[in-house]
Amino acid sequence: MTGLFRQSTFGHLGGYEDVNDADRLGRDPAMRWIVGGHAVAKQAASASQMGRFETEFLASDDNIAVLADLSGAWINQVHERHPPKDMILDLDSSVSPTHGEQEGTAYNGHFGCTCYHPLFLFNHLGALERCSLRPGNVHSAEGWRDVLEPVVKRYKKRKIRLYFRGDAAFASPDLYEYLEAESILYAIRIKANKVLQEHIAHLLRRPVGRPPKRVQRFHASFSYRAGSWDKKRRVVAKVEWHPGELYPRVGFIVTNLSRPAERVVIFYNQRGTAEQWIKEGKNAIKWTRLSCRKFRNNAVRLQLHALAYNLANFMRTLALPKEVEHWSLTTIREKLVKIGAKVVAHGRYVTFQMAEVAVPRDLFRKILRLIDQLRRPVLARA
Repeated sequence: MTGLFRQSTFGHLGGYEDVNDADRLGRDPAMRWIVGGHAVAKQAASASQMGRFETEFLASDDNIAVLADLSGAWINQVHERHPPKDMILDLDSSVSPTHGEQEGTAYNGHFGCTCYHPLFLFNHLGALERCSLRPGNVHSAEGWRDVLEPVVKRYKKRKIRLYFRGDAAFASPDLYEYLEAESILYAIRIKANKVLQEHIAHLLRRPVGRPPKRVQRFHASFSYRAGSWDKKRRVVAKVEWHPGELYPRVGFIVTNLSRPAERVVIFYNQRGTAEQWIKEGKNAIKWTRLSCRKFRNNAVRLQLHALAYNLANFMRTLALPKEVEHWSLTTIREKLVKIGAKVVAHGRYVTFQMAEVAVPRDLFRKILRLIDQLRRPVLARA
């Protein structure tokens, strides 16, 4: 089973999103060494074997739960070597288009297609903490507890200070109360309304004088209580006047942060990186490729995609030298994972000779050195 799991995860990492590719990958020398065991001398699993592994063995309730927890276990191991002082969690939903009569597929008016509507929770280092596959017609915040609570419990055991960011889809009193009960600092965008705009009426008047050629930004902070809230909360407002535009751009953020209003806005705006990581998952890992008929089988595929994404992100954050730390996951795949090599087999070992055009020798040596440093040090016997 370990070999099948390795073949599935590293296949997704290489951009081979379907089990149809397993027949070709099973003969690949690098994949055979990754799988290990008898595959080194013979062949790795075939497409039919991989299909049964993913749709029968992994599709049980217990195994799906283990897969959902596995990303967090990997992240814990990384944090043991590189302990963080605090952690910022970004929750966001996305779209995975569907085709045909797949279970759970539904038309989503926001995305304008029939789809699944998965939910993703990232940390500020780019790791995918947890994800969940949902039917296409659910609200963006549906099931947030199932995704957020296990991650919060995991970090509470490690006594790490937590922050949370979310867009207006997650502006829910239940979420505010949960975050406050867990002593988590948060910044969540809320939709504008008449009462909120009255608090900043003085900022909604066009500034006096000739319109400048640059953007003018103004910030405000005040207490506000919506009808469904149990108490007053701090709201930060940002008003932007852009050249050539008649009306200002206005945004509101509910928060329990004590920092100045301008810094709250900067903190919230940084959640845009989570949207970029979702795009990388779509383009590099192809996690929108959920082509099984049964919903639970597609839930398994999403979790396998998530594990492959985290492997690639660990490579980027832990094993890339300074000069290439900006590489995207697509670049990492094309230059370090999905590349050609000449295979020279000897009696006791195999040599992979790669072209220096993709990755120079010195750079590749630095990457291998960083990977080697991730190994646990061997303690000398007394």
